[in-house]
Amino acid sequence: MQNHWYKNAIVYSLDVETFLDSDDNGVGDFPGLTNRLDHLSGLGITCLWLLPFYPSPNRDNGYDVMDYYGVDPRLGTLGDFVEFMHQAKERGIRVIIDLVVNHTSIQHPWFQAARSDKNSRYRDYYVWTENPPKDFEPGLLAFPNAEDSIWEYDEKAEAFYLHHFYKEQPDLNIGNPKVREEICRIMGFWLELGVSGFRIDAAPFLIKGIGIEGANPEELEGFLGEMHRFLASRRGDAVLLAEANVSSENIPIYFGESDRMHILFNFLLNQYMFLALARKDANTLRDGLKTLPKSPGICQWLNFVRHHDELTLDRISESEQQEIFAAFAPEENMQLYGHGIRRRLAPMMGGNRCQIELVYSLLFTLPGTPLVRYGEEIGMGDDLSLEDRNSVRTVMQWSDEKNGGFSQAEPDRLTRPTIKGGEYGYKKVNVTRQQLEPNSLINWMERAIRVRKQCPEFGWGEWTILDTDEPAVFAHCCEWQGKTVIALHNLADQPCRVSLKANNYTHLFDLFGDRQYDSLDGDLSSVPLSGYGYRWFRVNRMC
Repeated sequence: MQNHWYKNAIVYSLDVETFLDSDDNGVGDFPGLTNRLDHLSGLGITCLWLLPFYPSPNRDNGYDVMDYYGVDPRLGTLGDFVEFMHQAKERGIRVIIDLVVNHTSIQHPWFQAARSDKNSRYRDYYVWTENPPKDFEPGLLAFPNAEDSIWEYDEKAEAFYLHHFYKEQPDLNIGNPKVREEICRIMGFWLELGVSGFRIDAAPFLIKGIGIEGANPEELEGFLGEMHRFLASRRGDAVLLAEANVSSENIPIYFGESDRMHILFNFLLNQYMFLALARKDANTLRDGLKTLPKSPGICQWLNFVRHHDELTLDRISESEQQEIFAAFAPEENMQLYGHGIRRRLAPMMGGNRCQIELVYSLLFTLPGTPLVRYGEEIGMGDDLSLEDRNSVRTVMQWSDEKNGGFSQAEPDRLTRPTIKGGEYGYKKVNVTRQQLEPNSLINWMERAIRVRKQCPEFGWGEWTILDTDEPAVFAHCCEWQGKTVIALHNLADQPCRVSLKANNYTHLFDLFGDRQYDSLDGDLSSVPLSGYGYRWFRVNRMC
């Protein structure tokens, strides 16, 4: 079980540059993050996922990497990173870092050498053509609002290079064995510094093979297995987490036979969850769960509410997308790329605390491992005046002091703005204030995480959907090693009494809920739930 620690982890995602600034230059850094590890430990976090912190010109939030073996000087030194890793280990917190190997920055030395000399060893590190096709499949361009082609002409190279993202991010040639060796070398470097795994950015693009001469799809997909084997040979408990927003029939490519990716972001379920919330209909959430292929063996789903990108809705129909837009992002400025929402959860729910709790209760109980994005523990808002995805990337709000306690620098020097006014401004929404309020969201979140860690069945168990007589109530159970937990969630705003059709349960003990309910005393025929109510139970005995 130790090697499969991720099955019952609580993952927290953050960008170092927006978390805490230790030297008041306006940019968050590793010493600042190290200073806040006690906050994360107290919250109950067991694993951190760090967004890219490598040297970068920052065309794409650090995902345009210039050097895979260093730390961006703005964020500290390699020594600062090592000290951070030591302190995280002392608190029992593992660290996963982004492995951005679908592309590099245009300023990376590999690309500069490749464009300068056709005979350079780095020429074949990238994908080139002198006659690019005029048409390409829809969806191959990650940023359709910013780019109009996946091919860009480079005058110095006298050829076009492939890029699925910004033109400043040329794609690497994964068909080249030397590139694959280089990727493993990068993983080996960071494993030696103590990381527990990697989040594989843009995994589908990594194995596409577009423009690669003689590309063999099976060989490219097999690279996922090569990465798994390399990881296992260096550190048996390290994991690979893939960003793979693909259809259900393509998911097995990434799990393999438990010999490729250990964990996948649960994009499909995330979209069905928001559709169910918009409709206040539990059947929609049941349908979402049923679309998921069974994760083989030791593999796991990573469930999330929001993360650093837009809330993508591209796996459901256009009419279903419109339902979600109408409920949670009715204004055009709240939407992005035609099928995404660039808002945080709290403003999406209109600040309704009951509804916010319901969503996070779902997050913690849905089969898999939960991911919490920085600021979610206090219900941070968004800034729609910022461009594109930056609306959900504002700096962390620690207190009601200058810049929300993030930095003492002048506001115009901050790496990202802070939210100043309104219901979600740092004067009203911050860690310090909420820690003093017994009924605050941060204290609710700490309790929820504490109880969730006591229920490994949600992470490890076999799940079953339970029938009820209320269309708005989603009920399911998870069983593992002879123990069972049950969760009920009322997606509607009206209270109800639900008949739980699970007659083999003789008694349920309340573990967690939106309020104190009377004991059921074995009667499952009339279980009360508030509007947006939720209850977690442990089964005492099964017949």
